[in-house]
Amino acid sequence: MDEAEARRRLDVSRETLERLDAFVALLREENERQNLVSKASLDHLWERHILDSAQLVRWAPDGARTWIDLGTGAGFPGLVVALLFDGETTLVEARRLRTDFLRRAAELLGIPEKVTILGAKVETVPARPFDVISARAFAPLQRLMELGSRFSTEETEWILPKGRNAKSELEAARASWQGELRIEPSLTDDEAGIIVGRGVRRKAKGKRAR
Repeated sequence: MDEAEARRRLDVSRETLERLDAFVALLREENERQNLVSKASLDHLWERHILDSAQLVRWAPDGARTWIDLGTGAGFPGLVVALLFDGETTLVEARRLRTDFLRRAAELLGIPEKVTILGAKVETVPARPFDVISARAFAPLQRLMELGSRFSTEETEWILPKGRNAKSELEAARASWQGELRIEPSLTDDEAGIIVGRGVRRKAKGKRAR
């Protein structure tokens, strides 16, 4: 998939594309100062990062108003989600240089009022419920469930792109965690999977996996 195809698949307004163009330009510039994304992916930003992040919004449940993205890094998926999601998005990123970049990028995208950027480790963020939890290239699935469980209710939707490890990570996690969990295909990689589910909770001790 090339950039033109990725832009077409986004299916957003011209204004939104222009905002994303500005964000991509800022990211390229900042990548010279700090390693936001790998140099190998710079020539494939639209498909590897923009579209890969934007596709997650389609799994948000109707009526969702709050979204938390754990370990946002360079803004994927958090900043792209914040641009496209109708509700409020909270981005959690511990590294100061990254949070400085995220704040500048949110201003550039014209969405500072829709985004809360927390410069903290996920473990230190106060517990509160969110309608959606996401994380991309942040931690193994079981660790994500541990970190995200205090932001989750029975109705919270978890949307976790796990690449080509989705099946193996989900199988491993089922030993300790339960919920309505499934793997959805990625738009950007035929072999990659997105773990989507709700009702995520730790299994009672002694309970065997089915």
